[in-house]
Amino acid sequence: MGNSAAERGLRSAREEKKMKSFDVAIDGPSGAGKSSLARRCAAELGLLYVDTGAIYRTVGLAALRRGVDRKDETAVAAILPELEIQMAYEDGEQRMYLNGEDVSREIRMPEISMCASDVSAHAAVRSFLLEMQRKLARENCVIMDGRDIGTVVLPEAKLKIYLTASPEARADRRMKELVAKGVEQPYEEVLRDIIQRDEQDMNREVAPLRQAEDAVLVDTTEIDFDESFRLLCGIIRERMEAEA
Repeated sequence: MGNSAAERGLRSAREEKKMKSFDVAIDGPSGAGKSSLARRCAAELGLLYVDTGAIYRTVGLAALRRGVDRKDETAVAAILPELEIQMAYEDGEQRMYLNGEDVSREIRMPEISMCASDVSAHAAVRSFLLEMQRKLARENCVIMDGRDIGTVVLPEAKLKIYLTASPEARADRRMKELVAKGVEQPYEEVLRDIIQRDEQDMNREVAPLRQAEDAVLVDTTEIDFDESFRLLCGIIRERMEAEA
């Protein structure tokens, strides 16, 4: 972590939290809507939203910019000491900074998805970022989403959720997001990327994507965003009340 805006945002979140400790771990495949749903639920319930995928995307962007072979763990590990990654909260939105540069928009470009998947497969990268994620959960009441939050990062989380949807539904949603950002990409290509990302995330040697044994399964294939939000928020609120 860094200082300035990032630290002010986290201090504010700590001061405003209503519970002594409460953490929600949301895992699931790419394009399942984890970030959008977790962000909205966090705002509704007064929790701090942590998009861990954005952190890995930032490392992936750094590797891409430096021309590093992202599948070569030694090469990727060599650039880690040179990276200063900061997370800031501005107007309730998480922003990512790479060596002082706001890269929040750049990390959402389609090609960065596979970059993030490549670098996240390396134990060196996961170790490099693990303490940052756990520190956020120790000091705040959080909703944290990613691929291995409930299985590795926060194995003792008060609530674990595995959020998923069919590849076709996820591709359709991703297409709408890209169009809204002015990015053109054929549906077939988006679907292929999602299936490839699933295969890579689920079969990597280090912290593969899987549903934790005690996670609540939430499949949003047949329901829209608002219905998914109400369902997810209801599950979290019920557990928060039980823990209060």
